[in-house]
Amino acid sequence: MSMPISTPDRAKIADSIAKLSLLRGQFTLRSGRTSSYYLDKYAFSTSPLVLDGVGDLLQAHLSAIAERLGQPIDRLAGAELGGIPLVTVASLKTGLPCLFVRNAKKGYGTAKQLEGPLVAGDRVVFIEDVATTAGQALEAVGVLRDAGVEVVAVLTTIDRLEGARENVESAGLIFDSLFTVRDFGIDAD
Repeated sequence: MSMPISTPDRAKIADSIAKLSLLRGQFTLRSGRTSSYYLDKYAFSTSPLVLDGVGDLLQAHLSAIAERLGQPIDRLAGAELGGIPLVTVASLKTGLPCLFVRNAKKGYGTAKQLEGPLVAGDRVVFIEDVATTAGQALEAVGVLRDAGVEVVAVLTTIDRLEGARENVESAGLIFDSLFTVRDFGIDAD
């Protein structure tokens, strides 16, 4: 893995994400909470230049997680739909294979909920887009654990600072984020 990118690049990526995706108004979040701001993950995850920079940051954070664990990460995972571009760019940057976690088993074809190669016992990092309470991430972690992999961490692009860290760490996992809402000049609701 390459060296972590420098602080000015991180600040530039944060600025780009804010310009593309920070919306003000009244929004209902997946958690059911209301918020005076919304970070439209699709606005930054569909921008090739921003996604490339986010990929560099993901690579650096994944390297730090592996170092903290004292053992390698075997695989990455992300949930449909927002996590797919993030886990894909992280896979491209690190060379680690990835899994896609569907919200539910599909009702046709192979009827799978997990897409991609799966090896029981693999150490997996789940990559999330924006975490409020980490509810979706923890649901996906449960699916992965049921499939026999060892989920070791949740790595999110943006932590809204509304309980995600506490919920993930309560589940016995490492929690890490590339950014918090404070990096975008936002005080948590």
